[in-house]
Amino acid sequence: MKKTFLFDKHVELNAKMVNYAGFNMPIQYDGVKIEHNTVRNSVGLFDVSHMGEIFISGTNALSLLQFITSNDVSLLIPGKVQYTCLLNKNGRIVDDCLLYMFNKEKYMLVVNAANIKKDLDWILKCNEFGCDIKDQSDNYSLLAVQGPKSNELLSSIININFNEIKYYNFKVEVINSIGEIIISRTGY
Repeated sequence: MKKTFLFDKHVELNAKMVNYAGFNMPIQYDGVKIEHNTVRNSVGLFDVSHMGEIFISGTNALSLLQFITSNDVSLLIPGKVQYTCLLNKNGRIVDDCLLYMFNKEKYMLVVNAANIKKDLDWILKCNEFGCDIKDQSDNYSLLAVQGPKSNELLSSIININFNEIKYYNFKVEVINSIGEIIISRTGY
């Protein structure tokens, strides 16, 4: 089983660990009720690093993404995120995902953990556009921060105004001890 970057910390904090999509993931610490109330009233952090990050770049990246996704990718501008679906040639859903636009030649798809290989294989099969496609899933950690005190917590760690990031938008920032990070507002 794969482990996320925070695996040792989860074990140290006595998380209940389970196999999810080939990853040893935490599903609970102190109990569903207390964790639910903490997120509703304060802030909770969820390790969702099992999700996949597939980068698509090149001069024809837009054309490939228009071909394989359900939404109009041309409506995106740098810093925007689009909820979309990967479609097969019959118009049926392969997977739902989030599409990030960095610039007109660089995009990132965040795909479901159980479908990373299937999604990547499908994208590669459809790549008649000469795009550079890279699965970077093993090189990224993904943390979901939720709750009414999320901005307060994050602002104490990263010196930016999180209220400036609109829903389904993102920013790329640099943190000295970590390097480049992507901060998005895509929760539901």
